[in-house]
Formats: sequence, structure tokens, C-alpha cells
Amino acid sequence: MSAYSPRSTHPLWVADLLLLLVTVLAAISWMFSKEALDGFPPLLFIGVRFLLAGLLLAIPGYKALTRISAQQWRASSAVGVLFGVAMSMWVMGLFHTQHLGEGSFITSLFVVLVPLISWLFFREKMTRVSWIAQPLALAGLALLSLQHGFRPELSQILFFTSALLLSLTFILNGRAATHVPALALSAIQLSLVGIVALGLSAVLESWPSVWTGEMWWWLFLSVTIGTAARFYIQTIAQGMTTPAHAAVILLIEPVWTAAIAAWWFAETMTLSQLGGCALIFLALIVNRWGAVTAWWQQRQQNEKGD
Repeated sequence: MSAYSPRSTHPLWVADLLLLLVTVLAAISWMFSKEALDGFPPLLFIGVRFLLAGLLLAIPGYKALTRISAQQWRASSAVGVLFGVAMSMWVMGLFHTQHLGEGSFITSLFVVLVPLISWLFFREKMTRVSWIAQPLALAGLALLSLQHGFRPELSQILFFTSALLLSLTFILNGRAATHVPALALSAIQLSLVGIVALGLSAVLESWPSVWTGEMWWWLFLSVTIGTAARFYIQTIAQGMTTPAHAAVILLIEPVWTAAIAAWWFAETMTLSQLGGCALIFLALIVNRWGAVTAWWQQRQQNEKGD
């Protein structure tokens, strides 16, 4: 294999840098969101954030949106609604949590849960590495939630429920919307997340009577940098490389989140929490072992080619 991706004429290192930037933006987004929740009700915040981000992506994706069929619109919208419920669970977990790093690792479990959900509901065969990853992930969750007996925190339950729904969203997205252009798909789904969350917020929350400048600032950063820019750059980067290669780099996100939480919010973790996060990260690597080995082989071939 050459130093160029088979899907692009750009050097592979360009995709690597963009994907690394995506992981940093995703991690920073946790910080933006947590700061915004000091003033916003959680469902209102996630609704406004994703609706505005979806509309921003609809600008460069306008032509693609006008060309997709009604069936593609329905498929994209259905997945978007499920994505909206998942993100509503996520933001409620974020609202209640005292540990952003821990929440990020729990949410990242959706990657490990995808093969299990596929096996349970769609009868797709699980690989050996997936079977190994499941008990590692379970052990990691146990260390996070069983420190004082079986008393998992509300935020942990919400993050794990979000991970379950995100895994199902991931599967259905691949099944129902495989032929929808990525930018159009992102615009539709982000907008639907916003509509679902705003609908729930209108029923369940009291909206603030005064919106301060600080609230607007954190919302602006969340919409532009944490959501629209992140998804747009990820769309570009994934077009330059293979899914397996992208998956390896995106595994870094929870590590960045934990580091940023420790720096910005002065978060600390107990040894049990650190062990739980480490086991979950190991489960992520094991679950993506095929992608990891493919990435390493590709790197070795590129070096030989140079």
C-alpha cells in the first residue's frame, strides 16, 4: 500500500492529524457542555446546540440534501430520532456527573457494545476479540460503580443507557442510511437530535427567563467548535482514509477528555476509578484489534515504501 489512502489523493498523515484534531475537539466539547449547563437546563442546551449545528452543516450540505430521495430522508430521520434520545440521556448524565473523564469512558463503551447488540438483535456473528472485550468492559464498569457495594450513580446509569442507544444508532445508521452523503446525513441527524431534545425540554424543563452573556458564549463554542466543526472535520478526514484506520485514532477521545477534565475542573480519580477507565480503554483496543493491526501493517508498508 502506498503512502496515499485508496479513498483520497492526500497523504495519510493529513487524515491522521485531522482525526487527532477531531478527538481533541470532542474532548473539549465535554468541557464546553459542562460549563454551559451551569446556566442552561440540560435538554434545552443539547437541543439548541445540535439544532444550530445541524443547520450550520446544512449550508455546505445543501446540494446533497436536495438530491437525496424521500426514502433516504426517512431512513436518516429515523436514526436521527434515536440519536436524539441517546444524546438526551447523555446530557442528563453530564448534568449529574462529577467526573467528566469517567463519563467519557462509559459513553465510549458504545463501540464495544455494537457487536453484542448486533448479535442479540440481528443475529450477526461476534468475533473472538469481541467476546474478549465484553468481560473487560464489564469489569471496568464494575470498578467504576461498585466501590461501595452495588450503588451505581445516576450519571453512570444515564451514560451507560446512552452508550446502549448510541450502539444501536451506529448499527441502524449503517443499515438504513448507507447511501446517504455523509454531510447531508450529519446535517439531518444533528438537526433531529435538536428537535427531539427541544421537544422533551418543552415538556419537562423550565426555560431560563434571562440568558446571560456567559451562557451564550459556551453555547456558541459548543455549537461551532464542539459540534459543527468537529463533525465536519471528521467527515473530511474519513473521506481520506479507511474506516479501520480512523477507528484506531478515534479511540483516543476518552483519554483526552479525562486529561482536560483534570486540567480545567481539577478532577481527580480514585485508584478504583482509574482501574475501571483503564479496563474500559483496554476493551476498546481489544474490540478494535483488527483495526489496530491493519493500521500498524499499513504504517510498516508505508515506511518500506519510503
